[in-house]
Amino acid sequence: MPSPERSATLRDAVGLGLAVGLYGIAFGAAADAAGLDAWQAMVLSALMFTGASQFAMVGVLGAGGSAAAAVGSALLLGTRNTVYGVRMAPLLAPRGLLRRAGAAHWVIDETTAMAVAAPDRELGRLAFWATGATIYLGWNAMTLVGVLGASGLGETAGAALDSIVPAAFLALLWPRLRAGFAEPAVQRRVALGGAVVALALTPFVPAGVQVIAAVVAVALAGRPRVERPA
Repeated sequence: MPSPERSATLRDAVGLGLAVGLYGIAFGAAADAAGLDAWQAMVLSALMFTGASQFAMVGVLGAGGSAAAAVGSALLLGTRNTVYGVRMAPLLAPRGLLRRAGAAHWVIDETTAMAVAAPDRELGRLAFWATGATIYLGWNAMTLVGVLGASGLGETAGAALDSIVPAAFLALLWPRLRAGFAEPAVQRRVALGGAVVALALTPFVPAGVQVIAAVVAVALAGRPRVERPA
């Protein structure tokens, strides 16, 4: 019989995955607007599977940029997943080539956040795989829906979709800022540092670059302080 903690972790992982997966509609619509065929958008979602990089790529192509510039922008934004991978490797410790490849493919913002937020290693693994599977299936299905129904996606629907991912991350972040959580002062310092850096850079850098800078900022803001002997 599953424990309450396991059930809660699975519920949160699937709930977040469903919410974020819906955002694939926006990518499908953006891909259609950039001139991509349905199969091209589906290949990007299946093989690239990192939202910021996908949006950057179709954004550059839609603005008339070259394929090299589009790929370069996508790779730049994807570098943050490498940082996540370093953190996730010891937690997941996948065995076998297929399992390692699957884990690497699903290391994204949401899966990393869910795994790190879990109370122990076993639940962290469950959160990672459940979140990754739910988002992957939902994102790819909704990409197709977005491509085929792009003309029916109005501004109101687009704005509603844009709010899904920030709302989901706020739901993940909020419990870690409460006084009852371990080291709440460190958690608040990390959250504030990342938010300030991201907001300050947003008007001046391409979309997504502020996320990479925020990762560096929160790593510095959240590092433990070593007490020096008197």
